[in-house]
Amino acid sequence: MKSNAVCWFEIYVNDMARAKTFYETVLGQALTRLDNPEVKSDFPQPEMWAFPMEEEAGASGAICKMEGVEAGGNSTLVYFNCEDCSVEQNRIETAGGKLIAPKMSIGEHGFIAIAQDPDGNNIGFHSLK
Repeated sequence: MKSNAVCWFEIYVNDMARAKTFYETVLGQALTRLDNPEVKSDFPQPEMWAFPMEEEAGASGAICKMEGVEAGGNSTLVYFNCEDCSVEQNRIETAGGKLIAPKMSIGEHGFIAIAQDPDGNNIGFHSLK
């Protein structure tokens, strides 16, 4: 079976309402609550709000709040696909985030911008124009 290396991502946050507002504002898309089935486990169950998903190549994911897991580690950088990443870049600061690196060319692979969400997570935006 052929597939992409990444099939899912989670961005851990401390304040779900603030994070949900930030991502919905910057991306211009609504997140959908993921309800966990009743699980009998000692492992804490997270509150999750998923980004829009399509049945095609690529990965989707969710913002996630879980007891004992703090946000802001920045060991992984998730890039959101955009038509033109300058649009999302221009929404970052008014939504409560911080622009780390403005839109820049990455040669034949398009353009990226990098930001920090209100919980301190670094995120990226990618577009071909």
